[in-house]
Amino acid sequence: MLWKEQRTPLALAAALLAAGAAHAQEGDGGKLESVVVTANKRVQNLQDVPASITVLGDAVLQRSNVRELDDLPSLSPALTLSYGTQPGNFSINMRGVGTFSLGIGVEADVAVIVDDIPLGMQANAFKDLADVHRIEVLKGPQSTLFGKSSIAGALNITTRPIGGPVKTSATLLATNDHEWRAGVSVSGAVSDTFRMRIAASKTDYDGTLDNLTTGGRLNGSKGDNLNAKFEWQPLDNLTFTLSPRYNRTEKFCCTTAFTSMTPGGLYRNAPQLPQSVVLRDIHIAPGNRGVRNDYPTGGKFRDWGVGFKVDYGLAAGHTLSSISSYGKYHMDDYQDNDATDIDILQYLTLQDGSPTGMHGGLYQYGQFNVKSTTQEFRLTSPDKGTVRYVVGLWYGKNDLNRELAKAPLIFNYGTNYGADAWNVNKAVYGQGTWDLRPDTSLIVGARWNDEDTGYNYRRYTVPPQAFALTEFYTKSDSNSSKTWKLGLEHRLTRDAMVYGTVSTGHKGVAYDLTSGFTAALAAKPAVPPETARSYELGWKQSLWDNRAMFSMALFRTEFRNFQQSAGFFDYDGIFRTALNSLGGLRTQGLEVEGSVRATPRLQLNGSFAYTEATITEFRNGPCYNVLNAAGTAATPGPGCFQSPEFNNTNVQDLAGKTLPNAPKVKLNLGGQYDVPLASLPFNAFISGTTRFQSRTQYSLNQDPMTIQGAYAISNLSVGATDKRGRWKASLFVNNLFDKRYAAGLNNSIANGTWSPKAPNAPRAVNTTEWLPPRDWHRYFGVRANMTF
Repeated sequence: MLWKEQRTPLALAAALLAAGAAHAQEGDGGKLESVVVTANKRVQNLQDVPASITVLGDAVLQRSNVRELDDLPSLSPALTLSYGTQPGNFSINMRGVGTFSLGIGVEADVAVIVDDIPLGMQANAFKDLADVHRIEVLKGPQSTLFGKSSIAGALNITTRPIGGPVKTSATLLATNDHEWRAGVSVSGAVSDTFRMRIAASKTDYDGTLDNLTTGGRLNGSKGDNLNAKFEWQPLDNLTFTLSPRYNRTEKFCCTTAFTSMTPGGLYRNAPQLPQSVVLRDIHIAPGNRGVRNDYPTGGKFRDWGVGFKVDYGLAAGHTLSSISSYGKYHMDDYQDNDATDIDILQYLTLQDGSPTGMHGGLYQYGQFNVKSTTQEFRLTSPDKGTVRYVVGLWYGKNDLNRELAKAPLIFNYGTNYGADAWNVNKAVYGQGTWDLRPDTSLIVGARWNDEDTGYNYRRYTVPPQAFALTEFYTKSDSNSSKTWKLGLEHRLTRDAMVYGTVSTGHKGVAYDLTSGFTAALAAKPAVPPETARSYELGWKQSLWDNRAMFSMALFRTEFRNFQQSAGFFDYDGIFRTALNSLGGLRTQGLEVEGSVRATPRLQLNGSFAYTEATITEFRNGPCYNVLNAAGTAATPGPGCFQSPEFNNTNVQDLAGKTLPNAPKVKLNLGGQYDVPLASLPFNAFISGTTRFQSRTQYSLNQDPMTIQGAYAISNLSVGATDKRGRWKASLFVNNLFDKRYAAGLNNSIANGTWSPKAPNAPRAVNTTEWLPPRDWHRYFGVRANMTF
């Protein structure tokens, strides 16, 4: 039914695209602008790069009002984001694959690189995309050029360049649901040898959930950004670039709201805590946005750093570059864990039936600290000649720290630990293209990595006990690895190219540095490295004298020893979540992207991805629960069994099942129509986008209650732009047809929180929750850009 309801905007957009193609074929349009990328660490035309890449340029980012990473999946079909309980547990997924275990001892599968500098921790990417000029979505293993943390892909981000005389620009945005943004920049050439750019911005969004306790909102954010770029060119062949940055962000995030709950549940089996008391005035139903939190939830972080780049032009057009960076990231995270503002502890009892003697609720707080240092030396050949190449040396060091306290110690709830993790990586890499003949080229790349890793783990007494160290573990490892890329590119004509590539990826050993860490885990070796091998066949084509272009890619990537968390009963009988090395994953599918200048006034674009992200081996996968026949207790769902191999834990074999948050079909269609106004000093425009996503499973355990149905979301904007380029203004409406969907779904049966047991009448309580996305409803906004 959901598909039938929402197919109209898709059909309209498809018809527009087809009509545009027909007009372009008749030859009544202007040419498309060339799109450049730096995916191969050199500036190239997108159509000349033998790889599947989505490029989100400045015009697209502005037209789509992109503010942060959360806005990108609506523009790139290969990209999804998974949300955890705080920003340190978020995940970027490429072609369905991402890191679903984000302790500090596990690297991400998707790297984020900003102006040639990789972020030390993926959580650092979930902030305002301030002063961004272009984002390249690089799909599949990128380990040869971008290192071990890009085994599934990379986001290659370029900030705005400096150009022309000194100008001042300002941006303002406001919406009817309490979001606003303001930014200002000064950029240009100060002298013949010195250029600079300074940009500052501030953003604020209240959020999607109503906190009935405080009268405020949750799942919003606010941030302050300051970015600068200074370029000095004392000689024609020598350029120095200094790029300092500072960001301060607070995310009031990661809270879910109840959408259903079996009547009659008691909180922790306390008769004084029925649903009507604990969740008073919350109207539990699909679409509910009311919550009660008396403790902050989210994360507050600061990020600052500096990059320094030296480019020296050598003879015959070669360039020698030195790229240095240093950065620090600190986040304070906090979470309300009882979903109520009631003084619940006074009503609860310990396992022996005695009162707790406490007041307050359940909560946790902690911090992340990351220090990153990188140094790269790179030699780049000119982009002409029979052989073109880039070779380099790489050094990177990351020091990470995690402190977490979950209090109080009751019902095996409390924990208090600290962990340090470090990795030092040294690498030699190179990639080149050799023209075997004028129309055929061989692509060869390789990287050698040497890595030293390790950790310290500390456990402390749990508040409100006196602080004391109770356990300490340490370990270090060293390993080396090789990755490579091999490809063949054949140019059918000046405007058409086909290619085939094989590439490998590698991610180092991992450590399970979470609250479930034990002496038994410390005695085990590190979780083995993760590896990948990817195959890609592609076709790129320009049409009608560059009035249209498209690309198509078939891909298949096999992952081995995928690093993933799974639950089990430990030797002491307590259920814990531990990091595992899965046998394998596979992601395969088809990607198509295209643009067409239908007329001088109308440009259309579209992208499509069909992705099968499948588990090929996971014998001790987690189970989900269902109600027993009497409705009084939970029982393992279909396919679950007790496995002697895994301590007689209830597990299920997940081979053949889908990865979470990996929709099979994603489709994006959009366009802009420019309206010249001859008698006025400005022109008008209208633009629109539609995106479609097929049904999505949000849980690794394959719970049928955590499936988001298919949906389509459409956005529309109208505006005017000054003919002299001094200003641009637009009015936009997002989620035009007011369609509801979730960014995350939870389902729980008899989880010990809402399920009464003796001496109260036994009953199993089923609860479901949802995480509303930013565009959970229709909202309106205005945006203005000015240049002085």
